[in-house]
Amino acid sequence: MKKGSVQFYKTKNGDLQLDVKLQNETVWLSQGQMSKLFDKNKSTISRHINNVFREGELEENSVVAKYATTGTDGKSYQVEYYNLDVIISVGYRVKSQRGTQFRIWATSILKNHIKQGYSLYTRKLEQQGIDVNALIKLLEKAFNRKALQTSETSEILNIIQRYSSTFNVLFRYDKDELGNIKGSPPSIELKISDAKKAITSLKNELLKKGEATDLFGKERADIFTSIIGNIEQSFGGQLLYPTVENRASHLLYFIIKDHPFIDGNKRSASFMFILYLFQNGVVQHINEHGLVALTLLIAESHPSQKDIMIRLIQNLITKNKEC
Repeated sequence: MKKGSVQFYKTKNGDLQLDVKLQNETVWLSQGQMSKLFDKNKSTISRHINNVFREGELEENSVVAKYATTGTDGKSYQVEYYNLDVIISVGYRVKSQRGTQFRIWATSILKNHIKQGYSLYTRKLEQQGIDVNALIKLLEKAFNRKALQTSETSEILNIIQRYSSTFNVLFRYDKDELGNIKGSPPSIELKISDAKKAITSLKNELLKKGEATDLFGKERADIFTSIIGNIEQSFGGQLLYPTVENRASHLLYFIIKDHPFIDGNKRSASFMFILYLFQNGVVQHINEHGLVALTLLIAESHPSQKDIMIRLIQNLITKNKEC
């Protein structure tokens, strides 16, 4: 892991002080530091960490990194560090009040860091003549949501940074230029019967895991049916939404904004989005947190910003196809 900044953490009563590494929009602690934070021995911390991974609560590859640390002998060693998601999980398992205090502190540090980051980046975009007011408003609303986790807020910033070249297109008002986004023709028809079966399959899997109720995926009126029909409509023999990327983008947007289900609209939208792309041979590499961040931005957006959102989704698909 590349060197990042270091934040100084101290408990309220001052009995513990830690140098906390800040890198990749999260905080990192070693097992030794977690042992001090939670006042537990290393073997206990190690056991809980292993259980977190064994039970599938977190994926080890995405939450563990090696960081060069100088030992007491003056030599440099590669030590494993664990991000905030792991720290929080271990804190819950050891039922530590210190863990709660650390989480509150770390969340505050990260949100300030992320906000500063996107503020600096948007100023850079403005120097290039790009209007980012609409984006900033969406970001501020997303950051202020209590349900938004640090991993998801950091992914919003990643969307801006990774796809900065896209924004030069997104915020132009020349309609002809905005329309010049290439895509692939669809290879399969989007049928309502297949779509409903897919949602039912998703619901059944989530019910098994205890992550959904009977209301999940239950259609309100015929809204979902109408969405699928709108995606498939044509005029003069030409599809209204002619490319896979355009159709997938509208599918994601409409399910989130039109609330066709009593419960589970965002999860259903994300599932149908990925499934439709996969069925049409478009492999996606948008990670879980990135997709969550994208759905939240869409949910927070005003209907007048639909054009911006659709083009953002399409460009993200195109960029990820190139990765």
